[in-house]
Amino acid sequence: MPSQQSIGNYLIQKLYDYGVRHVFGVAGDFVLGFDKLLEESELQFVTTCDEQGAGFAADAYARMHGLGVVCVTYCVGGLKVANTTAQAFAEKSPVVVISGAPGIKERIKNPLLHHKVKEFDTQYQVFKQLTIDAVVVDNPETAFQEIDRVLRSAWQYKRPVYIELPRDQVLLPGNAPLQLATPSNQSDQEVLSEAITETVSLLNAARQPVILAGVELHRFGLQSELLQLVEKTGIPVAETILGKSVVPELHPSYIGIYGGAMGDEKTREYVESSDCLLLLGTFLSDMNLGIFTANLDPKHSIYVTSEKTTIHFHSYEGIRLQDFIEKLLQADLNCHEFTPLRPVKQWRTFTPIAGQKITVDRLFQKLNTWLSDDLVVVADVGDALFASLDLFIHQRSRFFSPAYYASLGFAVPASLGLQLANPAARPLVLVGDGAFQMTGMELSTIARYGLNPIVIVLNNGGYGTERPMQDGQFNDLLRWQYSQIPKVLGTGLGFRVTTEDELETALQESQAHTECFSLLDVYLDPQDISPTLQRFTRALGQRVKAG
Repeated sequence: MPSQQSIGNYLIQKLYDYGVRHVFGVAGDFVLGFDKLLEESELQFVTTCDEQGAGFAADAYARMHGLGVVCVTYCVGGLKVANTTAQAFAEKSPVVVISGAPGIKERIKNPLLHHKVKEFDTQYQVFKQLTIDAVVVDNPETAFQEIDRVLRSAWQYKRPVYIELPRDQVLLPGNAPLQLATPSNQSDQEVLSEAITETVSLLNAARQPVILAGVELHRFGLQSELLQLVEKTGIPVAETILGKSVVPELHPSYIGIYGGAMGDEKTREYVESSDCLLLLGTFLSDMNLGIFTANLDPKHSIYVTSEKTTIHFHSYEGIRLQDFIEKLLQADLNCHEFTPLRPVKQWRTFTPIAGQKITVDRLFQKLNTWLSDDLVVVADVGDALFASLDLFIHQRSRFFSPAYYASLGFAVPASLGLQLANPAARPLVLVGDGAFQMTGMELSTIARYGLNPIVIVLNNGGYGTERPMQDGQFNDLLRWQYSQIPKVLGTGLGFRVTTEDELETALQESQAHTECFSLLDVYLDPQDISPTLQRFTRALGQRVKAG
């Protein structure tokens, strides 16, 4: 790097080196200088309707592409992406948050500058709690080195990071970073060897071993290795909700989603009766475990994540998930006999009944027969997520949802990030009307950039997830005429769907129309929910009543 390169251009070059090609955000005076550099660079600045939309888009871009970036102004922009950054941290998505800030010289004598909250470092202190690493770039002598460190943290730990750019530092030249030794990121080989030996012994002796695959296999790009392990050993594989689509779900060794009482009963029985359960990259969260209705016995479990390894009641320190799976693939493992459980979830054909009112169950029956290899399913929180757990995703890593942090409003802006990250994948967005009313107008951004997701709005007049737990007027929303939104935007196809034959027609026309987005406004009864959501809300309602 030339020693006189500006701090702003150095940051842009490093992002490019990490494979970033798009930056999502909203402009503001404290970040305009950096925005101009972005505009003049090889990165594309994607202006969204709102900062939260930018944050969700960057999160989805990171999940698909490896690293995402959101760029906003100080406080009024930065604090609006606090929620999306929290989600990225909770679900291990490597998002770089870049925020402009008042110049260092402007801060002398602590003036009351616009957008300031309490102290000049208030936003920095907030984001230190939401990220794995954070820096205020206020010293040209160390700026390059600090940028390198923070970006490396995002890449290594798959967590968000924060970079604050005071506006009078952006164009200053920085010094070439010192060539410091890179921190060791390798497993302790002796510990790894002992853990592998114990694991192999348990797997080979097991009568009914099962692999439970989780979200970290997505984040660390270990999908191929997982499939190799399944095919080498014959061990069947289930997924957690966050891990959905980590394997192609038409594979004969795939046995379904495991989510305690939320999941399929036969999948649950098979997993919970396993005498050796290998959990790889799995978060043991309440959502993944069916609001703790799961029954996983630690004395039959091998639990390996990027942060810890526990075999039965033994803990092993200093083991990387990647290294564990690699060594396990090299080990002398027995091949197990397994009879596929596919009959428990047979394909259901769909023949539309003319004039028959559409229901959640019938909607998703149709989608299961209609999904194609090129579609990426993006499910928002609510019945859009729970009903979609029964969808068979054809390709690996083609299902996205904030299934742990569970922030409404993810899906529509996420489709923007996903399609820019992979233009060959067409998003199928499943979103409730409550979530759509939060961020759905990012369809404007989607239209501006010529993208073509198919958006299905589950229009039931409110928050359907909450009604079975505790109903009241606080769950009600105005029913928009969602199918008319394309007229407002001047582009896109809109469909009002009330019956099964109308659904059939709308999906056919949407699939054929690739020039712009399509929006299906699917009218549902407010009390109509999926079987999965019925099980979930029953379990959650019991916990709410119990305090």
